[in-house]
Amino acid sequence: MISQSAPGKLYIAGEYAVVEPGHQAVLVAVDRFITVRITEAEADGSTGPTGHISSTLYEAQSLTWYRRPEDGVVEVEKQFNDYVVSAIRMVEQMVREAGGRLRYFDLDVSSELDDGSGHKLGLGSSSAVTVATVRAVARFYGLALDDMAVYKLALLATDAVQPIGSGGDIAASSFTGWVAYTSPDRAWLHRMRGTAGMGGGTEGPTALSELVGMDWPLLSIRRLPAPGLHLGVGWTGSPASTPRLVADVQAHTRGAQDAAYTAFLQDSESCLAALVRALQEDDAEAIGQRIRQGRQLLLGLTRTSGIVIETPQLRRLVEIAQEHGAVAKSSGAGGGDCGIALCPPGTDIAAMRSSWQSANIQPLDLTVHDHSHSGAVS
Repeated sequence: MISQSAPGKLYIAGEYAVVEPGHQAVLVAVDRFITVRITEAEADGSTGPTGHISSTLYEAQSLTWYRRPEDGVVEVEKQFNDYVVSAIRMVEQMVREAGGRLRYFDLDVSSELDDGSGHKLGLGSSSAVTVATVRAVARFYGLALDDMAVYKLALLATDAVQPIGSGGDIAASSFTGWVAYTSPDRAWLHRMRGTAGMGGGTEGPTALSELVGMDWPLLSIRRLPAPGLHLGVGWTGSPASTPRLVADVQAHTRGAQDAAYTAFLQDSESCLAALVRALQEDDAEAIGQRIRQGRQLLLGLTRTSGIVIETPQLRRLVEIAQEHGAVAKSSGAGGGDCGIALCPPGTDIAAMRSSWQSANIQPLDLTVHDHSHSGAVS
């Protein structure tokens, strides 16, 4: 059996702006994981060769897959867009290009990115399952991939299912630790993917492996040093749909309000550049200033778009953190899910967490996961 895991993520700053190509965000990977396990499938002579995908993420819990006779591409018994199936297809295209033989296997997905009763915590389960599947299938076929190749294959796989995301959560799940991420030129990527066998493009390399090996315009992924601040995380208990929120904000910030959105993007880029410098210098005061600025930029985006990003419960999370000497903001698309607090040494973290609980905000026991070390770092 092969087992590979990928961590969830949290945005520290730069959400919404990073959806636009060339704009930046800072994220962290956290120590809750999605794990993908693969075993060679046993032959079933009665139905022909098939494989199975089992996951608590599926309503039906299990899917049967087979290969199209004309090209061997994976198909499932129920036709629907799925991150796991898309990730399998991407890796197997790399295997085919290298002359490898495709095999049948059973794949099982288990997730720690919910509250135990099936409610997602907003930690990027879609991206984590895609990254974990890419790593597991690649290992099954003996295909060596570095973190950048994992990111690129996972981004292409998710783009085939839900193309509106920035890819920042994929970068955090692939590289782990503290990550500075700048989103690639998606228009260029869509043009290039056509002759790589993925459709939708008009020009490009002759192989997916060539596309993965190229420098992608605007893309930048840098691992950052961990600052001397404790990361606190609170969950509001209210799930939010990132694709819907991002689409709604974009729909309401075009046209007459485009100038305000342009200003938001410029201000966000300035804020993130300063935040990255502050993190590299471990300047707690400057980090706090940029977290507060990032929050204000999101509040301004709410005024521009009319879409609520910082809900009343997220606002209360921030206020409580501030009362205890921390800096805080919503994390990710907002509208619910999680908020983060960066706490300097001496912060009474237990008291802050207790106050969160009194406000019906669940503190999450999370630390930053860095796969370049033997364990997690706080």
